Amino acid sequence: MKRERKAAIIRIISENNIETQDELLLMLREEGFNITQATVSRDIRELGVTKISYNGNKHKYVVGSSFDTGHKESYKQVMGSWIRTIESADNIIVVKTVSGMAMAVGAAIDNQDIEGVMGCIAGDDTVFLAIRDSGLSDKIIGEIKNVAKYAY
Repeated sequence: MKRERKAAIIRIISENNIETQDELLLMLREEGFNITQATVSRDIRELGVTKISYNGNKHKYVVGSSFDTGHKESYKQVMGSWIRTIESADNIIVVKTVSGMAMAVGAAIDNQDIEGVMGCIAGDDTVFLAIRDSGLSDKIIGEIKNVAKYAY
């Protein structure tokens, strides 16, 4: 069942401009999958699905090769478009994003291979970055701002 559900997610995302998990959940339920939002969220993460911008200010989910993870420019756009604030708290950096964009921003930050960032945890609108040493926080924030060309 899981394999069929994941195949359906890939097909639905590939054939439609899906902007929210709720929209995807509804389409999956219409196809007979009796699942929860948590299951959709987990499947999205496991499939490497992320969101991109299109037509100016719209966003949609894309799968794997549809979003070339080797493209630093795409990640710069994600970071520049969706980061609202960045603050440090000891050895954690808290990145606030536009609602629903934290996972994409976390993936973008991870892809930058910034020295000292051990990993990211993303929610709906917040990303927590675990930093190897709290003394690196300002440097890392500066690098993120530079990559994103994000002015505060």
